[in-house]
Amino acid sequence: MEIMETRVLILGGGATGTGLARDLALRGVDCLLAERRDINAGASGGNHGLLHSGARYVASDAAAAIECREEGELLKRLAPQCIEDTGGLFVAVEGDDENYIANFESMCAASTVPTRPLDLAEARHLEPTLSGRLIAAYATEDASVDPFMLSLDNLAQAVDRGARYLRNAKLVEFEVDGGRIRRSVFLNQTTGERFAVEAEIVVNATGAWAGMVAALAGAHIDILYSSGSLLVTQDRLTTRVVNRLRKAADSDILVPGGTVSVLGTTSVTIDSPDLCRPTVAEADAIIDDARAMIPVLETTRYIRAYAGVRPLVMVAGAGDARSVSRNFSLIDHERDHVDNFVTITGGKLTTYRLMAERTGDLVCAKLGVDAPCATRTVPLPASTKGEWTEPGLGPRRWIGERDGDDIILCECEMVSRKAVNQIIDGMDGQYGSSLLNSIGLRSRVGKGPCQGGFCGLRVTGHLYDEGYVSERRGVHEMHAFTRRRWRGLRPVLWGLPLVQADLQEALYCGALDLDLELEADVRDDGGDL
Repeated sequence: MEIMETRVLILGGGATGTGLARDLALRGVDCLLAERRDINAGASGGNHGLLHSGARYVASDAAAAIECREEGELLKRLAPQCIEDTGGLFVAVEGDDENYIANFESMCAASTVPTRPLDLAEARHLEPTLSGRLIAAYATEDASVDPFMLSLDNLAQAVDRGARYLRNAKLVEFEVDGGRIRRSVFLNQTTGERFAVEAEIVVNATGAWAGMVAALAGAHIDILYSSGSLLVTQDRLTTRVVNRLRKAADSDILVPGGTVSVLGTTSVTIDSPDLCRPTVAEADAIIDDARAMIPVLETTRYIRAYAGVRPLVMVAGAGDARSVSRNFSLIDHERDHVDNFVTITGGKLTTYRLMAERTGDLVCAKLGVDAPCATRTVPLPASTKGEWTEPGLGPRRWIGERDGDDIILCECEMVSRKAVNQIIDGMDGQYGSSLLNSIGLRSRVGKGPCQGGFCGLRVTGHLYDEGYVSERRGVHEMHAFTRRRWRGLRPVLWGLPLVQADLQEALYCGALDLDLELEADVRDDGGDL
């Protein structure tokens, strides 16, 4: 079994894990990041993409509100390529709690969260889709953030500074001896081989899976799994982030991102993070509630639903998921008699950098490294690894820089053959079980209205042409890609998306017999679809 060595092993490739890799690399600390699947496979890839101003938490968690405000201001300045500084509105409609509305401005002031009241006519002028039943409106400093670009850019700079990373590396066990993790054993899910990592410090940044990972070291974390579903509209409905002016609840945020808007979210307690799925009932409930704020949500076209899991660390006195703090938890497992093991979990995408900083401080203290955090002042460079997640980049490059023989593989988002090749080159040979899914994560492929119905075929054909796949491998990858897109399509199958689904079924099953691949897959993986 191959054995790798590093000073710090980071488990988890979400925003916090990649942010920590960058933090440690800038401090000159050797680190290796290992991810079970791919970048942002958990909550970092299943969220609104909202950069909180802090206003959402002024009533329930003043400390979290202040952290969001401070971190949001830092990210706007240090990572502008990942942020669209849209601004935000908090709006109330007839029937909303008037006591909460009356106290909102003072609560924001107490948490130093900037806000200003708006005349209702001004609010509707700024956002014409707002309801005619508005009774109050406030302007805030919310924004939208591209979580995939954020994590990929963090990882890119970490690697440039000497960090290493591994994808498709499933942690199998910890070898614990004398109160220390001596060795972490992994399964390479691409090759089926085992390998081990020996590290001075192990950091558990696996989000909703943090409790399961901690248990492998004999430690305990009590985590509540809160699943939240969101809907993606075909068109961008607002210029600004729009929040419902009430205590945090379901269906009260609409976030514009690029050419679409994201609506949600719900809060459903589930037994395992692996059971996180959007449902038809949730989609119906989100639209039914949110239309009071923006009536056009009742008739707009939705192209996809998706879900993420909030890892909420339970404390005494907490009730349901909405009452548990959204703050993060940094745990030194010396409390569990494991001296070189640290967990960072909870929190929000907005505070990922602060979470990484606090974790880096603890890790360096344990290592005896005297190096301050640099991420508070050093800008995050834009990288080629994250650039293709930007909406609109494909058309701009196609018009301004295209080669004469380049062709479009994804028509909805205008992703060309040259762009796909560049994305593949940037993955450093770590393709995992599906190169097609990896391309989709790092680009706009499959994100448009057809949801992979046509670009899945075209990109797969290109992978065969270039020799990246052969025999049945490409068909299996196309099936895996289609299955992932279908999981998001199923909850919004009415109207035009239903007609589109019929066409896709005819194309994939009638012409390509992909339903036979589906039956084979059920036999291969025990039916976990």
